[in-house]
Amino acid sequence: MKAIILSAGQGKRLLPLTAAMPKCLLEVQDKTIIEWQIDELHKCGVDRITVVTGYGADKVEEILQRRYGPQRIQTHYSPDYATTDNLVSCWKVRHEMTEDFILLNGDTLFEAAIVKNLLKSPAGPITVTVNHKDIYDADDMKVSMDGRRLTRVGKDIPAGSIHGESIGMILFRDAGPMVFRNGLEKALADKASVRRWYLSVINEIAQAKTVSTCSIKGLAWCEVDYPADLKQADRVVAAFNNNGIGHGASENSNRQKTAASQRR
Repeated sequence: MKAIILSAGQGKRLLPLTAAMPKCLLEVQDKTIIEWQIDELHKCGVDRITVVTGYGADKVEEILQRRYGPQRIQTHYSPDYATTDNLVSCWKVRHEMTEDFILLNGDTLFEAAIVKNLLKSPAGPITVTVNHKDIYDADDMKVSMDGRRLTRVGKDIPAGSIHGESIGMILFRDAGPMVFRNGLEKALADKASVRRWYLSVINEIAQAKTVSTCSIKGLAWCEVDYPADLKQADRVVAAFNNNGIGHGASENSNRQKTAASQRR
């Protein structure tokens, strides 16, 4: 199994911490975010990994080579990282999307159990990993569902139609990679799409084809978007690194409340 990690962005909401390095190189308990991601993927047998780089690409490559050895982790530089969003990052590595793979945001910390659950989920071409909690804010990538089937994903879903949130991890199997590549190509026919998220393509696919979901409620994960998130990331990493007990849902709820207060 292979994985593609989208780590091209600087992480401007984390300034000044990211003034000289990209978000994925911030440390959580003496290990960078990208290392935590790769190590948890390796625990699940996901050993062919491509990292899309952009801001601070040379520093990312240096860390990866020093930690994992030359050419163990593939990298692909996206020169347009500063003026485009992650839909373009996906497009840059479409040549890697010819077989089953996991697509992962570069700011998502997660325990290996989440990946294992995703890989064991019922067969389907596209499976979106979803968390459930009590409170969602404007920055959450919310989802609507009909049973396990995804019907919509986006930040602007009305409160009464929210059934969970995407954590930024998607599994593509069988025809899924081809369907996603075709969706990317269709989206980028419009030049304005360079500022879109790749999940907008998943949303469009879900209107015409079956997109499944995999719940990870209770397992440990978090996003790192704001400086306050790093303290919470310490707790999340400790939860799955020390004893394997997941506290992802409650911890992420706390992050959302903190982030929301920072934005007010």
